Amino acid sequence: MERNGESHLKQPLLHGVSPAATRKERTTGKAMFNVRGMSCASCAASIETVVAGLKGVESVQVSVLQGQAVVQYTPEETDAKIIKEAIEGINFEVDELQEQEIAVCRLRIKGMACTSCSESIERALLMVPGVKKAAVGLALEEAKVHFDPNITSRHILIEAIEDAGFGADLISYGDDVNKMHLKLEGVNSPEDTKLIQSVLETVDGVNNVEWDTVGQTIKVAYDPDVTGPRLLIQRIQDAAQPPIFFNASLYSPPKQREAERHHEIMSYRNQFLWSCLFSVPVFLFAMVLPMLPPFGDWLFYKIYNNMTLGMLLRWLLCSPVQFIIGWRFYIGAYHALKRGYSNMNVLVALGTNAAYFYSVYIILKALTSNSFEGQDLFETSSMLVSFILLGKYLEVVAKGKTSDALSKLTELAPETAVLLTLDKDGSVISEMEISTQLLQRNDFIKILPGEKVPVDGVVIKGQSHVNESMITGEARPIAKKPGDKVVTF
Repeated sequence: MERNGESHLKQPLLHGVSPAATRKERTTGKAMFNVRGMSCASCAASIETVVAGLKGVESVQVSVLQGQAVVQYTPEETDAKIIKEAIEGINFEVDELQEQEIAVCRLRIKGMACTSCSESIERALLMVPGVKKAAVGLALEEAKVHFDPNITSRHILIEAIEDAGFGADLISYGDDVNKMHLKLEGVNSPEDTKLIQSVLETVDGVNNVEWDTVGQTIKVAYDPDVTGPRLLIQRIQDAAQPPIFFNASLYSPPKQREAERHHEIMSYRNQFLWSCLFSVPVFLFAMVLPMLPPFGDWLFYKIYNNMTLGMLLRWLLCSPVQFIIGWRFYIGAYHALKRGYSNMNVLVALGTNAAYFYSVYIILKALTSNSFEGQDLFETSSMLVSFILLGKYLEVVAKGKTSDALSKLTELAPETAVLLTLDKDGSVISEMEISTQLLQRNDFIKILPGEKVPVDGVVIKGQSHVNESMITGEARPIAKKPGDKVVTF
């Protein structure tokens, strides 16, 4: 970080915003029209010329092929009715289209092993009526879906993923995307609970308030464009009347993902150990003991015709591995083939079944013939399932370590930030050091040269250099001036 003089040290470098994704304030209106009677580009051009000449119209897009016109305008100066009448004034038939409502939800996906799995989930989601966009992240094990809530719902999306052979849990939906958990102190009666809840519900931007009486916590869904955690905590504190005092602090509930990941690791480990309990004896009876006479001579004892005791033992020990421990591969293969594609489950089921049922055929021939001689492959089937489960176990362990490393990276962000209070002229009135988690959208914060950027934002005053090597890979610090964006890392 290069220094630019002492005068710059007192200037705020960053116009901070919350870590949540920024959303543009709705200062313009949008209207869509179905226009009939257009036959060429000249018709579209005439509509664009007439509409663009109206006061308050910011942009016009007309498509001859789709027969639609999209207009962005300033609601204070015009409206959709005036625009519609202007188009009808040049002899076109117009119907206003209601803008489609789009909802967003995030889902946690279970059982993904490769990019083929994520692609199959995306295809399954896009086949659901009403889904506009679906993105599945293999590393994060999450899916983000944009859909029309009037056509489908989050429950149908979860069913579609489960029908594809994977598990799914809802992470957030709608207002849950921006929510906070607050730990309360000083609440001693139901009246205090009702008071705090009523105070929060009257705050602009608060969409929902849920109270947990057992843990003395409260969950608030809010609009980050209107309010934020610092304002809500202040409202809770102001609601108390002496000698009663309320206090609230941000609270992070136990992460469900960590428990689920630990459960998945233990599940694969236990399945692998149970598989080894049956597979190792099968391997010994087939590949080791027959090579060590006289220790393996008893395996060649004939029970009936040419069927030996070794064949029977290998069959009995291999069957639980094939059809009980390996049942998960059959389920995955069924869902994949039902949707017309192949994945690793199909390959595992096909390979192990080929070895298993070929071996069953050998046993049946040996039972019905005195002269037939053949070698069963039960050890191939059971050991293949065991090795696949071992690979799955090592994979989920590696994923857990990767997630832990990523979470530790997020902890490198600064814990505090210097919040500025400005007057109408933009002059700094006061400075206050607060927790980074309490920053709200449209806050002004100051960053000195050499300090880390606590949140994403835009520089409004001052200039300096910021090290963004962890984001961009650029080794040299990047110069930042007013209007440039900066990101936390």
